[in-house]
Amino acid sequence: MSEIEQEPELAFRRRSTQDALMTCSTPTHNHSCEGITCPHCLMTTTKTTLLAENEVEAQKLANNYKFGFKKWKSHVTQRPLEDRSAIVKELYSDLNVIKQYSGSLFTFGNLLYVLLFGWWVAMLYLIIAILMFVTVVGIPHGKLCCSLAGYYFWPFGKVIQKNLNDSTGSFQPYLYPRKSSVRFHGEDIPEATAVETTNLLGVTERIGDASLHTTSAEIKYWHRPSTYLWFLLGYLPLVLVHGLASFIAWILVITIPVAKLNGRAIAVVLLIPPEQLQIRQPKRVKNISSNTEVPLDGEVVLCCYHAMNFYYYKYTVVGINVFAVNLLPLVIVALVLGYGDTENRYASSHVKFALSVIAIVPLSHYIGMAIASISAQSNFAVGAVVNATFGSITELTFYITALIKGSHKGNKCYEEVVKSALTGTLLGCVLFIPGISMVIGGCKHQEQRFNSRSAGVSSALLFISVGGVFAPTLFAKAYGSLICQGCTNSTQNGSGPFECSDCHFSGLQNALFHSHVQPLIYTVSILLPASYVIGLVFALKTHNHIYDIHISDRHLSGHSHNVVIHWSRWRAVVLLVVATVFMSACAELVSEHINPLLSNSAISSYFLGVTVLAMVPELPEIVNGIQFALQNNISLSLEVGSSIAVQVCMLQIPILVLFSVIYPVGFNLLFSDLHLWASIFSVILMNYIFMDGKCDYFQGTALVVVYLIIMSMYFFAPSQSGC
Repeated sequence: MSEIEQEPELAFRRRSTQDALMTCSTPTHNHSCEGITCPHCLMTTTKTTLLAENEVEAQKLANNYKFGFKKWKSHVTQRPLEDRSAIVKELYSDLNVIKQYSGSLFTFGNLLYVLLFGWWVAMLYLIIAILMFVTVVGIPHGKLCCSLAGYYFWPFGKVIQKNLNDSTGSFQPYLYPRKSSVRFHGEDIPEATAVETTNLLGVTERIGDASLHTTSAEIKYWHRPSTYLWFLLGYLPLVLVHGLASFIAWILVITIPVAKLNGRAIAVVLLIPPEQLQIRQPKRVKNISSNTEVPLDGEVVLCCYHAMNFYYYKYTVVGINVFAVNLLPLVIVALVLGYGDTENRYASSHVKFALSVIAIVPLSHYIGMAIASISAQSNFAVGAVVNATFGSITELTFYITALIKGSHKGNKCYEEVVKSALTGTLLGCVLFIPGISMVIGGCKHQEQRFNSRSAGVSSALLFISVGGVFAPTLFAKAYGSLICQGCTNSTQNGSGPFECSDCHFSGLQNALFHSHVQPLIYTVSILLPASYVIGLVFALKTHNHIYDIHISDRHLSGHSHNVVIHWSRWRAVVLLVVATVFMSACAELVSEHINPLLSNSAISSYFLGVTVLAMVPELPEIVNGIQFALQNNISLSLEVGSSIAVQVCMLQIPILVLFSVIYPVGFNLLFSDLHLWASIFSVILMNYIFMDGKCDYFQGTALVVVYLIIMSMYFFAPSQSGC
């Protein structure tokens, strides 16, 4: 059980410095709800005050409640490390402090370290040791390698320390965590403070930490010929080995402590003179307060207790989640293979398609982070424009490239895939994102409540948008003709009934389509964006009291007003443009290599569009919705899906129609029956569940089950002829 689970009240207090504090005030009550929405507040509140760590975070939190703005969970500013929970502090701690530890070190994670890393790293150290012994002048380094071989085979509970007895006679004390001060040799030593500035090797820069000091012995060390022999024969091979181990451990995420362990060896341990390094087992001495592990002598260079920590899924680098960082190399691999291997010598089209689709996930995360950072540092007008233009850029880049590709090849399957992806995004945002958020949030909170009035604004816009998008389809079915294909007659004279395999209503006859259906499509494509603008004015200007959001001028106590922003405005703009360019390149590869899947795969184009192409780009939004639900802020989880669905209908589809006018690609708003009725039924179901302003995991399960049933229908649905 985690520390948060063991101490709920303490964790509740700590969370005030991690997430926004929502203070809900009523005429007769004043109480605070940290990052959550309590039932009392929802029923009695007249004003919701967002008390954030700084003005930038407050602006980002306020944007989350605004219609038309991307809902973003991650912080856009750095948070002081000393104000965070002990679990998070452990994630960002350096491996150069001795901790109070009780319990066995023979854990599953530590034993797994030996099997995955320890034995082969130790073996290479022994090989390097033999090589250094042969050179004679490298005997000191050979002895060091023998010691380090044992250390890296099982480093847990051991300490690599640097001798304090040098020509400078300097002494630097140890630092112990989780204490305001510790007793060391009869002296009180204050605890170091830190801020969260983490590099890729997981080393947190700490203000006040004891740093490795340069001595006169180290200066002489770099004048020895044996040093450069060691650098050539020992250091370089070990850098490769530690680098490989660090990379593998970093990719696995939960083994990031192993990545830090190997990274510190490259940056610190192997560069210190061998006579100054010692590996010792700390002794346990009794202090006044508790037993603390203290080494006999020396400055701590490296010590580790655990090889795994499952909480590293929270780890961030410059505000970016570790999973998004780890997926970034796939973007480079996808682009290199896609544009460098045009003849599919090294990878098939299926592999390139999969890599390109996965590469969209981190790029979507970076685009979302850039939009949130720009909006938090800008005024309302700039934020609304950025969200309206770049909020749908991920999907639009694929849709447009796929339509262009299909137009060049004369293949209508690409248009059908785009329509399936649009419908799949709508179904996922209406059913799956709210449903999975309710299920996961409901497992932690018995019942969750939300503002039904604000949810009603999004629901009304969703009704308008879905009705507008599918109006041309209904119109064509009312005035179109029934067309049947694959018809056969079993009788000899042809007088018997015909059996047809594919019958559908069509409004594509030249007279009907060009004179009636096409003008209706253009009319709808003008009215939907106009409705979106009216919704922005209604929700953000004339009726913004519906959301009852107020940004307090006060800040949480103990926080510095020196705001450190992860991405400055210009940096966010540059990264937004770069990520958009890469997104366009990946979308081009997806549309290029999807053709073999459409022609040779047993999976229908319907299912491919409504699942993979629709939901993979929305993975960051799904994660945001789940995180909001876990904080008992289900209203934002619902808004995540609703805002995307509204943008799909009111912005993305009209833009595609406009693009088809400028660059004829044959896109129209005539959807299949399955798209039509699945979307209408889903919107009706969502509005029915959201009527009472409360939800639980059972209602979420109903939404998820309906979504899976509809996806099963798409899976078994036959593709159109030629697809």
